[in-house]
Amino acid sequence: MTGDTNHAAAPLRVAMVAGEPSGDLLASSVLAQLHRDLPAETRFFGIGGPRMGEVGFETHFDMRALTVNGYLEVVRHVPEILRIRRNLAHQLLVDPPSVFVGVDAPDFNFSLEEKLRAAGIPTVHFVSPSIWAWRGGRIKKIGRAVDHMLCVFPFEAAIYAKAGIQATYVGHPLADTIPLEPDTHGARAKLGLAPGGPVVTVLPGSRHSEIARIGPVFLAAMALMQEREPALRFVMPAATPELHAAVQTLAAVHPGLALTITDGGSHLALEAADAVLTKSGTSTLEAALFKKPMVISYKVPWLTGQIMKRQGYLPYVGLPNILAGRFVVPEILQQFATPEALADATLRQLTDETNRRVLTQLFTEMHHSLRKNAGVGAAQVIAAVAAGKGR
Repeated sequence: MTGDTNHAAAPLRVAMVAGEPSGDLLASSVLAQLHRDLPAETRFFGIGGPRMGEVGFETHFDMRALTVNGYLEVVRHVPEILRIRRNLAHQLLVDPPSVFVGVDAPDFNFSLEEKLRAAGIPTVHFVSPSIWAWRGGRIKKIGRAVDHMLCVFPFEAAIYAKAGIQATYVGHPLADTIPLEPDTHGARAKLGLAPGGPVVTVLPGSRHSEIARIGPVFLAAMALMQEREPALRFVMPAATPELHAAVQTLAAVHPGLALTITDGGSHLALEAADAVLTKSGTSTLEAALFKKPMVISYKVPWLTGQIMKRQGYLPYVGLPNILAGRFVVPEILQQFATPEALADATLRQLTDETNRRVLTQLFTEMHHSLRKNAGVGAAQVIAAVAAGKGR
């Protein structure tokens, strides 16, 4: 048997890196489809989270080391992050995979992808960074790093085509998994909540730094809301036992708060809600897909905020507003995110029925536009690149 025949018969090897819980969720849907599309002996490995592990992914490094946000926070973790990237790059260059797939985590993945692509390893990136919102100059680096970009929003592919980068709009995986019509009463029953009465779901984030920064403000806003609406109940999902304990500590400052803290289950908490108070990020899209009125807020360190502000191209940060091309839900950010402002805005979202009807129609249209069976589309591109047909 010749060397070429041996090479052709070698099992496919798909290396992937997901750097945070949202990337773990996105990657898991693609991995499930790749298991169906590729030969049974195909190996999937790299950096991932628990959801990826559930669908046969081998994790070589702890994903939590990459789960940091904000310029100052990243600086503190730079040595460890660089060490992980260096070690992973060495492994992949010594024993090249059939394809490398970077899932989100652009600051980590693009530099890695650029090095791998220069060595002849095909690269695919799943989820375009927000070059249309800020840091548009990054597209030159993307052109050096990525053979094929997988886009989750419909307007992104044209941006890459203009820059000469192969890109495919595959839709958003969350639009495939979240039902078109939420079962609010069913979700409340599963959470042990009474079917009647107003419920606000609060999402302060899935990182300790986010909880520490915005959690106290959110909880103070919740206390103000309950003073004005005594029947109001709150649900707050905690992504990990550590975050559950952190939220409980913050909530102890407001002992009379009608708060249910769940272990995970953010989708169930959103489905049960009448309105949502959430930090910016993927959770805003999830709230929109569940057709919920919401208030979007965020706090980052002052220096981080100034850098982001100067590099920003859009007047909004929330995905529902970005996709709509206008402010359809309020955003209260940085120093403006006071307990009073958040309480006022959330109660308006809770009680304005005309606004609720308008948002339900808008978010339903948005849901249909994003519902494209993304896992299948992404897996088809990755499989083609892995087989040498899509580069």
